[in-house]
Amino acid sequence: MQRLVEIRSYQLKPGTAREFHAAVETTAVPMLREWGADVVAYGPSEHAPDTYYLIRAYVDLDDLNRRQDAFYGSEEWRNGPREEIVSRIESYLSTVLWMSPEAIADLRRRNQR
Repeated sequence: MQRLVEIRSYQLKPGTAREFHAAVETTAVPMLREWGADVVAYGPSEHAPDTYYLIRAYVDLDDLNRRQDAFYGSEEWRNGPREEIVSRIESYLSTVLWMSPEAIADLRRRNQR
């Protein structure tokens, strides 16, 4: 069954990539997974030093909106790592597309953290 995949690309403020990655890896991704998010891959982009990506998979657009609204609206996020992470982001862009389970599995394998 196809799944809707969101690829979020972040342009980080200059010089903040290391701290951003540490916060994402130790706090945000574990928290997202606790909330039931299917985090496929994440990490620094290889093409530019201040760029980063987060890839998540969903059942459909309603699932994406429901899960993200619940997570980003939660007290746990807002009173937790939100400021540490958001303060390092200059801008971001999200793109969604449908992918096969095999393609998603390949993204996981090639971008393990």
